[in-house]
Amino acid sequence: MNNFWVVFTHTFVTKIKSKQFLWVTAITVGITLLLVYLPSLIDKFNGDGEKKIALIDQTGQLEEAFKQSAANLDKNLKFTETAAEEQELKEKVLEGELDGYLLLSFDEAGLPRGVFKAETLTDQSLAGNLQMALQQVRSQRAAQLLNLNAEQLAMLNAPADFRQVAIGENAKTEEELNQARGLVYSMLIIIYFAVIMYASMIATEVATEKSSRVMEILISSVSPVTHMFAKIFAVASVGVVQMIIILAAGYGAVKRNMDTFTGEFFQFFGFGGFSLQTIIYGIVFFLLGFLLYATIAAFLGSLVSRIEDVNQMVSPLIFTVVIAFMLAMAGLSNPEAPYVTVTSYIPFFTPMLMFLRVGMLDVPLWETALSIGLLVGCIALFAYFGAKIYKGGVLFYGSAGLVKQIKRALQMTKENG
Repeated sequence: MNNFWVVFTHTFVTKIKSKQFLWVTAITVGITLLLVYLPSLIDKFNGDGEKKIALIDQTGQLEEAFKQSAANLDKNLKFTETAAEEQELKEKVLEGELDGYLLLSFDEAGLPRGVFKAETLTDQSLAGNLQMALQQVRSQRAAQLLNLNAEQLAMLNAPADFRQVAIGENAKTEEELNQARGLVYSMLIIIYFAVIMYASMIATEVATEKSSRVMEILISSVSPVTHMFAKIFAVASVGVVQMIIILAAGYGAVKRNMDTFTGEFFQFFGFGGFSLQTIIYGIVFFLLGFLLYATIAAFLGSLVSRIEDVNQMVSPLIFTVVIAFMLAMAGLSNPEAPYVTVTSYIPFFTPMLMFLRVGMLDVPLWETALSIGLLVGCIALFAYFGAKIYKGGVLFYGSAGLVKQIKRALQMTKENG
């Protein structure tokens, strides 16, 4: 046990003090803060965001209604009344005095139509707001032509009363499901990036020591199994520290800017609530998934003789994580899909897929326990098998196919007892 803590402490302190850790943490925190504050930064760079539009109402009847509808959609729209010729308006647009000009007229049916002209067509949000405002005016005009009163028009435009009700005994409500979806989405992202980053880090750490022949000295004083798990838990601890720093920075920034997060994305993913049970399951599946992939990454790293070969060796492991993540992302919209249920019992996919199910559905306890049991059993199996490969893999050098390297590692383990 003393040897375990020696290797653990050495690896942990070395990683924490490394420039890579400091730079990656600083850059990730910076990117996180940039994403949170991006809407505010865009507003500041755009100044007041005012858009000057020349409005030419050729009908003499639509100007006030259109301005009112446009103001409700975008308060930054400023209309200038002008009787200038179109050629003069074109010159003002090209000189930057105007963002564009809008011509309003009636079509053959007596309904409003518009033509918006600008220097370029790149500002689709501006054109979209003008089109929506015109659509509202068109609806009002159509109602007048059909002799509909204000009450009938409101009835025509009112959204349908549509609600979803779950009749299952323990089924989540729509609001609870959205809140769970947001938390599950966040945890899946964390699990995905943590496994990819730190599993590769473990494999690289082992390969680095082996390529510098330090491993031969370490193995003489520390058993391979102790060395492998000390590496795994040390890198996992480094990852936890890094994740806490990044999440704390991101959470603090989001809380201070919660009012700026609007739109369908945040409504769909419901970031307004948290479930303690989901968080606990997230931590459990994160730790178990990390142990599974890290154990495999450690013995894969012990099979390579050069650091340059690490990425190639761990690529099948990374592909497995990517497949699990893609299945989980697809399952967010339908967590009861058969493929989600089936793959949630496959240990390589369990950390993400079963976590998705327990976070969004009322999964029986026996199903959760079964999946965790299979995952723990798989970790134990790979730990046992991986320790044997690790013990022999760190002592031979050279390149060969994965299967041949595993056979050579097992043979070296038998020869060295």
